[in-house]
Amino acid sequence: MPLVCTRSPHARPRLCSRAAGPRAWALLSALMLPVLLLAAPASARPKAPDLQDRQITKVVRVRMEAWHLTGQRVDDTVSERCLDSFLKSLDPWKLYFLQSDIDEFQQNRHRVDDMLNNNDVSFAYTIFSRFLARVEERTQTALEQIDAPHDFTVDESMIRERDDTTYPKSVDEAVERWRKRVKFDMVVQLADGKETDEAKEKLRKRYNSVRKRWDETDDDELLELFLTSMTSAFDPHSSYMSKSTLEDFDIAMRLELDGIGAALRSEDGYTTVQEIIAGGAADEDGRLKEGDIIVSVGQGATGPMDDIVDMKLRNVVKLIRGKQGTVVRLEVKPADNPKELKVYEIIRDRVELKNQEARGAVINWGRKPSGQPYKIGVVALPSFYMDMEGARRGLPNYRSTTRDVARLLSGFNDQGVDAVVVDLRFNGGGSLQESVAMTGLFIDRGPVVQVKGPDGRSIPHADDDPGMLWSGPLMVMTNKFSASASEIFAGAIQDYGRGIVVGDESTHGKGTVQQLFNLAELLFGRQTSKNWGALKLTIQQFYRPGGDSTQNRGVVSDVVIPALTQHIEGISERDLDYALSFDQVKEMRHDRFGMVNGGIKAELQRLSADRISQSADFQKDLKQINRYEEQKDKKTVTLNLEQYLAEKEELDADKEQEETFEKATDTDRPVFDMEEHYNKEAMSIVADYLRLLGEKKLAVAR
Repeated sequence: MPLVCTRSPHARPRLCSRAAGPRAWALLSALMLPVLLLAAPASARPKAPDLQDRQITKVVRVRMEAWHLTGQRVDDTVSERCLDSFLKSLDPWKLYFLQSDIDEFQQNRHRVDDMLNNNDVSFAYTIFSRFLARVEERTQTALEQIDAPHDFTVDESMIRERDDTTYPKSVDEAVERWRKRVKFDMVVQLADGKETDEAKEKLRKRYNSVRKRWDETDDDELLELFLTSMTSAFDPHSSYMSKSTLEDFDIAMRLELDGIGAALRSEDGYTTVQEIIAGGAADEDGRLKEGDIIVSVGQGATGPMDDIVDMKLRNVVKLIRGKQGTVVRLEVKPADNPKELKVYEIIRDRVELKNQEARGAVINWGRKPSGQPYKIGVVALPSFYMDMEGARRGLPNYRSTTRDVARLLSGFNDQGVDAVVVDLRFNGGGSLQESVAMTGLFIDRGPVVQVKGPDGRSIPHADDDPGMLWSGPLMVMTNKFSASASEIFAGAIQDYGRGIVVGDESTHGKGTVQQLFNLAELLFGRQTSKNWGALKLTIQQFYRPGGDSTQNRGVVSDVVIPALTQHIEGISERDLDYALSFDQVKEMRHDRFGMVNGGIKAELQRLSADRISQSADFQKDLKQINRYEEQKDKKTVTLNLEQYLAEKEELDADKEQEETFEKATDTDRPVFDMEEHYNKEAMSIVADYLRLLGEKKLAVAR
């Protein structure tokens, strides 16, 4: 498969483990209980690895050692990291294992590499079997604690940072930890307005659902967890994808699938409709609504209905997806009348993930000297997508970021826009080829990125097509969630002096390139129909035309707009375990367009700061950020209901954060919502930029 500058593990926004405020803890409460949403339906829990597992383990280990950027071997270092990562993936909050379990497992701390070198993953089954036993025990403890008396007026607290927790040394200590945990979950439910009995019932369903989902873990899921623990010991972006994960990756890159067009979420054992995708079959049908609960699924007009309550979300999705033109029946509890049951017949159709493709809009803002408003073309780009299979097969119209952006830019040219904004906020990356090709739409020709592999040689990836589709003023918007391919594009624009970068202080900082290897094709050739998953392997580090890596450092903005995203901890590359280091290579000769300089950047920042200082909305943001900074380092969270409610009243910054993320992924969201004060400020910066450029409105190489 072609090179892909794969998405950051935090490409899809998630709640940071150190987020402040009571609502953050309500969400973290769910995260503390591990929920596995990975592979296909299981007939039984894992018992022992088979021959295929050994073959997959061998090819993953051999390829990691042969092709990984670092040249690392599967040795004692990898052994230590693999064991630590596997235990962390199962029990990140140290809620299930006892310290005695960990001490027992640690006796093999320097033997895991020997097992892997013998293609033996049975140790993963040993650990997982113990884990399931502990989940059973702790769930029983949790259910007992639900009905135990709790005094919500006493002043006690619970540790809020998982890095500060330790494994319980005894069963009594485990019971005490779960007493506090259940009490906290009750506090959250009561603070949200639920009656005591209702809160208890909700928690019973939650704990039982988590136990059931872990108990249904299958061999593919367990192998994926363990081998990814091994690959991530090399770096955080190398991983083994099970066959189901590979299928989902392919969907994300080609932006289409066959199904009904509904985003689902699992909540306390129930499958809830999170969003109806615009233009999909469910949207066209009109009956299924956001918030509806799906309780069973049937195939065809007369097939039996499968109960999906407590079923893993991945398995539910597999039941609902299907070939275009076939019928799926959904038994639903409508959100507006949950006591009623309705059955909807929906004909599956091709679903295009429009919210992930490039979209454009023209916005009028500011005033030219003539008094007319500036016309600003905005390209919203959530990912750098490419239909890899379509490209490999030579299909003429395979999905391509560059092709879609080129179409938008041609439209902007026809409409006579004065500037273009490329919005890469929350863009976690994607295809390396597409980031290079898209950069070529804004430069004449030349190197876009350099890549360096294990041999130490730097190889340029260049735009070889002369000319620019857009040669006027350009602004690139980024935030801390802009990663990988986004950083290639933003870094090249900055090095060429082609435009300004505006947003958070810096981007994510992922500066490595991964290649996806289909394991069945490696073993059986390209004509095979087998799916054994894939290895996503870090083969290179990339560097800007000027020679700097974006690894750990990211792309530093020319103009910073204050936002909560900049202050969320635990999501940057440098926060990840075993992340590679920043370094540099020689600068490559490239054009400099002079569309930005130190004076322009300083003046843009000054003008923006003046507006922000007079903006009530931004002053509110800054006040929330200050409170967030003050609270995020607190080591504990209160279990006193009155104090909890007071904190919730004072600060709910993570709710704002959650709403921001929901807007970023909403299929019905505007291309660029001008009701948001942040976006208004961005447009004002563009207007200032146009004014400061004066007569220099076209990029000309110097």
